[in-house]
Parts: sequence; C-alpha cells; structure tokens
Amino acid sequence: MARKKRYWLFKSEPNVYSISDLEREGETIWDGVRNYQARNLMRDEMRVGDEILFYHSRVAPMAIVGRAKIVRNAHPDPSQFDPENKYFDPKSDPADPRWHCVDIGFVERFEKPLLREDLKKIPELSEMMLLKKGSRLSVQPVHAKEWRAILKLAASRC
Repeated sequence: MARKKRYWLFKSEPNVYSISDLEREGETIWDGVRNYQARNLMRDEMRVGDEILFYHSRVAPMAIVGRAKIVRNAHPDPSQFDPENKYFDPKSDPADPRWHCVDIGFVERFEKPLLREDLKKIPELSEMMLLKKGSRLSVQPVHAKEWRAILKLAASRC
C-alpha cells in the first residue's frame, strides 16, 4: 500500500535563509537542525514528495511565505562532521551519525505572506502546532485539513 503524502512546516529566519534564497537556488540541504524531536521527524517520517509550508520566523511580521517539497530523504547532516561549521558536533560518530537532514526544493512563493496573526483567526487552524503557545519546533507536522485551509487562504489573497 502506498504511503500517504504528508505535510510539514519549516521555520527559517529570513536573514539566515529565506524563501527568496530557496527560489534562487531551487534546492537546498536543510542542515543544522539540532533538536532531537525535529531530527526524528526528518529521519523517520519525511519522505520525497511530502510538501512543506515555508515560514519566516523571528521577524516582524512572522508569516508563511511559500511552499517547498522534500526532494531527498533523510541522510547524515554533513555539518556535524565539519569542525569549521557552526553546527559541528564533536560527539557525532560518522559510523553512527547523531544528526540527519533532508533536502528541499522550491515550489512557490505566495503572492502575499500569510501572517501569523491572521492564521490565528481561522477556525480550521485552531489546533495547528505553529499557533500553539510555546511551540518552537523548527520542523513540524501539518494536518491535511490545515494544509487545505492554508492553501485556500493563499489562493484567495492573490
């Protein structure tokens, strides 16, 4: 039986890596994630073809700004082995890597960003992890009904 497509939200600070960067590059490795829960989601649950909402965080206003997709399944994050990289982890063993990452590809930039404050007003998003107080996970699951509501909102704002 075929696996159902899953949906995700990836947070990025636009001064570090923005939707514009992804659009220009087309694809990128999503490395440097150093949270075990986020690592487990990437390693164990994300698959090629899954879709992503791209969220600009730690900026005013915070917003979902576009879509991407998983283009390569989880693999060892090379930054953990590079002593020159800020994400270097001296305790990670190449024979048993501690950190994994996925590669993502650009799909679209929304014509108008979907502001966090506006998302809070949509009943279908009342349980969305992104909108929960204290939710800081940099990669997180999105339920299909939330995905549909967000795409509907994005289409209506064109």
